[in-house]
Amino acid sequence: MGGANSRENLEISDSDEEYDEEQSQEEEEDEETYHEAKDATPDRFSSGRKPKSPSSLDEVEAKLKALKLKYPSSSSQLQPQNPNLKNAVKLYLHIGGNTPKAKWITSEKRTCYFFIKSSKLEGDGNENKDEDEEESEGEGDSWWVLKVGAKVRVMVGSEMQLKTFGDQLRVDFVARGVWAMKFFSSEDYRDFVTKYQDCLFENTYGYEATEANRIKVYGKDFMGWVKPEIADDSMWEDAEDGILKSPEPATPLRENQDLREEFEEAANGGIQSLALGALDNSFLVGDTGIQVVKNFSHGIHGKGVFVNYDNGSYRSGSSLARSVQKKALLLRAETNMVLMSPMKEGKPHSTGLHQFDIETGKIVTEWKFEKDGTDITMRDISNDSKGAQLDPSGSTFLGLDDNRLCRWDMRDRNGMVQNLATASASVLNWTQGHQFSRGTNFQCFATTGDGSIVVGSLDGKIRLYSSSSMRQAKTAFPGLGSPVTHVDVTFDGKWILGTTDTYMILICTFFTDKDGRTKTGFSGRMGNRIAAPRLLKLTPLDAHLAGSDSYRRREAGAPFGCNCGQV
Repeated sequence: MGGANSRENLEISDSDEEYDEEQSQEEEEDEETYHEAKDATPDRFSSGRKPKSPSSLDEVEAKLKALKLKYPSSSSQLQPQNPNLKNAVKLYLHIGGNTPKAKWITSEKRTCYFFIKSSKLEGDGNENKDEDEEESEGEGDSWWVLKVGAKVRVMVGSEMQLKTFGDQLRVDFVARGVWAMKFFSSEDYRDFVTKYQDCLFENTYGYEATEANRIKVYGKDFMGWVKPEIADDSMWEDAEDGILKSPEPATPLRENQDLREEFEEAANGGIQSLALGALDNSFLVGDTGIQVVKNFSHGIHGKGVFVNYDNGSYRSGSSLARSVQKKALLLRAETNMVLMSPMKEGKPHSTGLHQFDIETGKIVTEWKFEKDGTDITMRDISNDSKGAQLDPSGSTFLGLDDNRLCRWDMRDRNGMVQNLATASASVLNWTQGHQFSRGTNFQCFATTGDGSIVVGSLDGKIRLYSSSSMRQAKTAFPGLGSPVTHVDVTFDGKWILGTTDTYMILICTFFTDKDGRTKTGFSGRMGNRIAAPRLLKLTPLDAHLAGSDSYRRREAGAPFGCNCGQV
């Protein structure tokens, strides 16, 4: 990346990258100093004689003081020139984007920041508001806004991508560009971080950032998420040695193989989803058909096999070719695939799915979601467990909607497989599940090796259900303010990875109960024995350069190699 070297040190360009107006101001000051010195010694050159040498050090010091010379001290760049300036910081701006000329420049040598309660956000004509109105109330709904000098005004939120660098007394953030602030003391730095976290809490949850309100939002058992220093993080001690080890290659790697190039070759076209196989092949589901790719140890490679949706449909008038397939699920030893397409553009909900026979390349049937004679919708589908797709006789899978979690069966209630050629109505059988009254707002889900279920929600909560019950979660992790857009879990259920628009969250679910036994949050209530999660974020600069969909791109593939059950 061209701007990589610009991340190292903010001071490298301080001397020559000031704004033009600051340069001209300094030149004017130097000129004024020169004239003052000249006026202070009017007879210095008029007499036509050389000035006399000073006879003592006192005279030298007096003449130097008369010249008003400016000597910057060694710590001049670390101390504000105006010690009375409240909330003083030095402001930097990153320029050049992703080019070799990218670098940090000094935007303002010294300015101040304020957190302002306002109903107006950035860029809405409130740029010249008096800085003294630090906590002024806006009319109607209002939010905390960070204002830095006259150049930055942004609502406090996860979209800022704010990242702290305690060793440098520095914070970076995004606000119509990438900015950095350096503080002049560790106390100033800590004060800013505390204020920012309080404002972020109030903007996110709508409550003032008090201890009681934090307990109300997170619960007593999850205070370690708010204060990581009090959490039991013993479970993380061996994590780096265990979870980060790559498994031994299970498939051959061809010589001189450029896997990035081959992936782009295989993914040529409008790819909607990836059905990752545990056997030889995986499948790229596109706008017009399915492309078969071969699995290798570090990637996939196109095989040149492509099946169009409109070829070989089991009945004329099938809607498959006219719809966009957003979700694909492998079944029956990866010989069958079910495809789900949304009813409306931009909405994930679907009233049914298509069953595709991979071996024959034909659509076998169309299925409907129905409960008690009423058509219902689903927003996501998943295998019963990791590895369930390898069962050659498997006929069940899980479904998820905003307020529903259930299991579907492609057999009839008497256990007989439907005759797909003569069936008058291909209706899926609801065999298990729960329909919640309201408020769950489920978004995504995944399963462990034993069939336990993890569900992510719109409010950021992540719920863990055991394999035996879909009615009540064993553990419910609180949301951190952003909707969970994708979630996955390891085969053993010990680690969960959730994706949001601005960060990824890694959660450790195993704990030791009062009897000394090791369990996961799927099988028992964790109580207060919960380790603080790890938030995985891009730096503000990388996030800004990558664009708003940088985290969503990670949803195409399974983060944990879920079909093989490996981390």
